[in-house]
Amino acid sequence: MAQRGTKRGNARVQLVDTALDLFDRHGFHAVGIDRILSEAGLAKMTLYHHFDSKEALIVEALAKRDAAFRAQFAAAIAGAGAGRAELLAMFDAIEAWTREPSFRGSLFDKAAAEYGEKDHPVKKAVLAHKAWLFGEVRRAAAASGAADPVKLAAELFLLVEGAVLAAAVTGDRSAARRAKAAAETLIAAAL
Repeated sequence: MAQRGTKRGNARVQLVDTALDLFDRHGFHAVGIDRILSEAGLAKMTLYHHFDSKEALIVEALAKRDAAFRAQFAAAIAGAGAGRAELLAMFDAIEAWTREPSFRGSLFDKAAAEYGEKDHPVKKAVLAHKAWLFGEVRRAAAASGAADPVKLAAELFLLVEGAVLAAAVTGDRSAARRAKAAAETLIAAAL
């Protein structure tokens, strides 16, 4: 009996992991349910046992990617110190991510491009991730002693987003380093 529950749990994980990989490589609309099931080695009923729709699977896949990103981001900036040092460490974290051989850009940016309706559950998952990231930048900006930490955070957030997109679109893995240099100028001016 316990083994059956384990298999069900594993099937859900297998679906999400397979979907994540396929969505990351090919996009959301280009990957159908049949392909996910085929690559996961699962039956169609397994999908509908765990998810009401493809969009529900996408939202769960994004939630898994969000949790992993948050953990990696926190680990990358841990120990940098507060304020200015932490803000600059964020760019180091982005550069390290964009230099990974598996880097294909932000899955959240891809989702935003394919799901533009603001009330769509996929778009809401994207907005929640971006709001969290902006909150991290804003928190570090406030700790830096900037006169207007919200303004500084907004400017730095644009640099972070731009560096990720530039690396994904052009393949320029040094975009985050240049964004960090621009960030240093913005931070110095804000302090």
